Amino acid sequence: MLTVYGIPACNTMKKTFEFLEAKGIEYTFHNYKKEGITEPILQGFIDTLGLEKVFNKQGSTYRQLPDETKVSLAVNSAAFSFLLEKNSAIKRPIITEGKRMIAGFNLEELDKWLNA
Repeated sequence: MLTVYGIPACNTMKKTFEFLEAKGIEYTFHNYKKEGITEPILQGFIDTLGLEKVFNKQGSTYRQLPDETKVSLAVNSAAFSFLLEKNSAIKRPIITEGKRMIAGFNLEELDKWLNA
């Protein structure tokens, strides 16, 4: 069973849900806003996907930060703590199935990943 991590009010998440439902794929949804994110789950994302894929620097949460804060987040430990606190800065969606993971919504990549 797939687990989809994200926040429900995100347009990318809505596209992901629509895509999975159109394919008839069952999933569980982990809502960061209600359930938060644990250190082991976040560390698993980073270990598997890399910090650059997990940290959403395109989103408003990151873009609204002062430049000096952005510089301090270049340190992995600072970025990890920031993502634990501000989970809306985690790339959306992150989809897991066992130890397999994919981040972001790209129709072709997601379709290949689902069929692998």
